[in-house]
Amino acid sequence: MIALSLAEIAGIVGGQPHDVPDPSVTVTGPVVIDSREVRQGSLFAAFAGERVDGHDYAQRAVEAGAAAVLAARPVGVPAIVVDDVVEALGALARSVVERLGTTVVALTGSAGKTSTKDLIAQLLERKAPTVWTPGSLNNEIGLPLTALRATAETRHLVLEMGARGIGHISYLTNLTPPKIGLVLNVGSAHIGEFGSREAIAQAKGELVESLPGDGCAVLNADDPLVRAMSSRTEARVLLFGEAPDADVRGENVRLTDDGRPAFALHTPTGCSDVTLRLYGEHHVSNALAAAAVAHELGMSVTEIADALSGAGTLSRWRMEVTERPDGVTVVNDAYNANPESMKAALRALAAMGKARQAAGGRTWAVLGQMAELGDASLAEHDAVGRLAVRLNVSKLVAVGGTEASWLQLGAYNEGSWGEESVHVSDAQAAVDLLRSELRPGDVVLVKASRSVGLEKVALSLLETTEGEVAVR
Repeated sequence: MIALSLAEIAGIVGGQPHDVPDPSVTVTGPVVIDSREVRQGSLFAAFAGERVDGHDYAQRAVEAGAAAVLAARPVGVPAIVVDDVVEALGALARSVVERLGTTVVALTGSAGKTSTKDLIAQLLERKAPTVWTPGSLNNEIGLPLTALRATAETRHLVLEMGARGIGHISYLTNLTPPKIGLVLNVGSAHIGEFGSREAIAQAKGELVESLPGDGCAVLNADDPLVRAMSSRTEARVLLFGEAPDADVRGENVRLTDDGRPAFALHTPTGCSDVTLRLYGEHHVSNALAAAAVAHELGMSVTEIADALSGAGTLSRWRMEVTERPDGVTVVNDAYNANPESMKAALRALAAMGKARQAAGGRTWAVLGQMAELGDASLAEHDAVGRLAVRLNVSKLVAVGGTEASWLQLGAYNEGSWGEESVHVSDAQAAVDLLRSELRPGDVVLVKASRSVGLEKVALSLLETTEGEVAVR
């Protein structure tokens, strides 16, 4: 963060200094919410969570080097006390971003946000110093924390924005007003909370409504609900996708033998070929979105294509592919799941398995619950089970309770009557099954909503006899 004195911070957030002997002391380190991440000169923001109250760690944070604590009550160490720590953190982020004048790129969508954000970051980092959202810290706490990592040298601030209701994205854009706003898609993620895809589109469109007249709305030409958002913004519109009228489009889309997407990238400045390091055709749309943002910020088509072809995965457990020494490939995509991302991952698994089938390799889909689908949950889990059969996935392992039984039911109703699908109770049961049956050449996809914790399956499968994780 840019250097600010405790007196300046108190003024920005409307707080009162408590136990602060010298208000001129400067915060020079990062703003953190975990006392273990404190560095010399940090500001420690204390939140009262469901299980842990950050105020209890205030003294530890100061002893570790924090200049002060942002708190909701006096804590016996130097602190700036505010009525609401979340609002104060947001106000501090807004002030810092305004002072820096950096270009804010914000993105949202039902699926692919984190992967696309990682691609944008890797493209823009080649052009100028860039700060981006780590992982999926895309809410009212994570977004300000990311923004506060920006310094005077930062030229691009890439911020992922999530929404769990109407008004959430408007709140986030008020904290860090974007110059470029990207909407990837409107799917079924959180449909149990929103009620319909139209309501989801209403929430996602708050991003383009926030853009200034001299800004740019980057919209998915292949998604009708996203394309229609062009009428909700005063900013210039830049379309991406495979549609013929997309400004930044992909042509001749195909998959390599091992399941990596390749395509011809067309921008208003020319054309260049791209072969991604990522797996699955769904990453084509993500790559085109990132390319559109990079084009808007002045990168040539050759620079964009080269950067895309070299870009990898920055965030854990998102189509994270590792080949074990024995030839088994584990695809850890267990960070989260919704109907669109689950189907995309299954198609990627099928593509990865094609080259291995001739040598006897099999594809395994280890799947769990997709959360927050509301009344659509049964139909969506059933549809995923059916798709696994249609894609000729060799083995479906449905893990968990009711929703997992619906996955298996869909597979059964689609024609998986023998040993092609099985329902197990938990992650350990899945691990036991896989360890007994996997053989060289098999590809295992592990995917579910984060709350299910299926990453334990992937991590267990990657442990060597010495307890170390195998590296590709």
